Amino acid sequence: MCIEDFHGPHPDPPDKGCTRIDWREPEGRAVSIRVRAHTCDREPTRYELCVAGGLSHIRRTRRTSAGDQVRESPWVRMPEGQRLWDDLLSGRAR
Repeated sequence: MCIEDFHGPHPDPPDKGCTRIDWREPEGRAVSIRVRAHTCDREPTRYELCVAGGLSHIRRTRRTSAGDQVRESPWVRMPEGQRLWDDLLSGRAR
């Protein structure tokens, strides 16, 4: 097992002109959410690809001295959510 696989990947730095994700307050839309993938928990900002009820979104958690700040991308169908996740990891979205 690769150590990066254990801790989660580190997203590439955002490309110049990358797509901006519309980060929003969490909606509390589903009682049960499954995390399918996540980035490294050692970074000050962690991302999680979440799925529930056939939809997916990305949860962003920023650790600050004032506490965690949680935001979510819009909820979309799973293929679109996977593309957004791939874009975030590759630096094409942030």
